[in-house]
Amino acid sequence: MTADDKQHGVIHATQRVSLKTRLRHGARGIKRDVHALFLSARDPRVPWYAKTVAFVVAGYALSPIDLIPDFVPVLGYLDDIVIVPLGILLAVKLIPPDILAEHRATATHSERPWSRAAMVAIIAIWIGVGLIVVALALRKVA
Repeated sequence: MTADDKQHGVIHATQRVSLKTRLRHGARGIKRDVHALFLSARDPRVPWYAKTVAFVVAGYALSPIDLIPDFVPVLGYLDDIVIVPLGILLAVKLIPPDILAEHRATATHSERPWSRAAMVAIIAIWIGVGLIVVALALRKVA
């Protein structure tokens, strides 16, 4: 690559980034932003409405329970591909930029959060759903 190529932003075939690499970097960015939203939702400097959106988006993104189950054809991954990124965009717009930058830096260099209480709540929800399904099945049989 010549100096002229660099100046004009010419990309040669050997320099192209594969789709797989771009998707991997995009996924890392989403993971980082979800963690940053989780941190922002707990920051007292963030306005209440931004905290609410950040908490809901981070909670939904980190939860194994989807609005639309993944086994539903086409629509199953809609929430992962559309709803979560749109929620992240909304939350990012509502959080002050300097606070978000601080939390993004923290999220880049720390472990992904997990909560024992959230884990217990999710297990309880799944047990509750299972009990409801069993009760409905038994009612139909009887």
